[in-house]
Amino acid sequence: MHARIQTALTQLEATHHIRILYACESGSRAWGFPSPDSDYDVRFIYSHAADWYLTLDDGPDTLNFPVDDELDLAGWELRKTLKLLRGSNAALFEWLQSPVVYREAGGFRAVLESLLPACWNPRAGLHHYAGLMRRGVLDDLTGEEVRLKRLFYALRSTLAARWIRQRPAEVPPMEFAVLRALLPPELNSVVDELLARKATADEKTTVPRPVLLVDFLQAEYEATLAARETLPVMRHPEPTPALDAVFRTWLAVDERL
Repeated sequence: MHARIQTALTQLEATHHIRILYACESGSRAWGFPSPDSDYDVRFIYSHAADWYLTLDDGPDTLNFPVDDELDLAGWELRKTLKLLRGSNAALFEWLQSPVVYREAGGFRAVLESLLPACWNPRAGLHHYAGLMRRGVLDDLTGEEVRLKRLFYALRSTLAARWIRQRPAEVPPMEFAVLRALLPPELNSVVDELLARKATADEKTTVPRPVLLVDFLQAEYEATLAARETLPVMRHPEPTPALDAVFRTWLAVDERL
């Protein structure tokens, strides 16, 4: 599968006349709780040659492709990426922490990672994870049987939101193994059992609704909604000059290739 991903990335560069600066895993395989049949959620950041940017009208800044049973592939153009970084886009913050990197132009991730603290906005992050929690609490986890996949999606988002509420100056980690340090100890055995089940289950497997765990998720959702407008606003130096410098540097690198 990794060979297929590398081939797909190389074909994208040739077909769309782009350079892929960074490509990573962004789904359950990166979070740390894949099922055997989990697909590969590959996300990438790319740039065009400098003259692509020298037009009156902006061109398309996203590449999306049909999802098959194994591979989900999508990417953002460099300028769009840097604007989203400035806006504290939580998905992008996760990409840049991924433990599975498929491709990287030398030093690109380190440059962007160095700017995460200056761009971090805990309120924006909390809004993002609250939206993900909402689906789990209000839609996915209400029946007597619940999908194991959706349960872990809700739990990871809940722990990320809890991290932000408790440590608003820190970007929440991507990996579930780190986030679960915030899980109440009395729920550890339940989560361990569910993790073991998920490691051998398929994507559609359901389990009896774990009442104590779902009660925790519901309580955390209410606490997150209450905290969204009360979190402190981080005061950082304006990051735009640094992001402009990154943009110019990586376009210049492209031109030298």
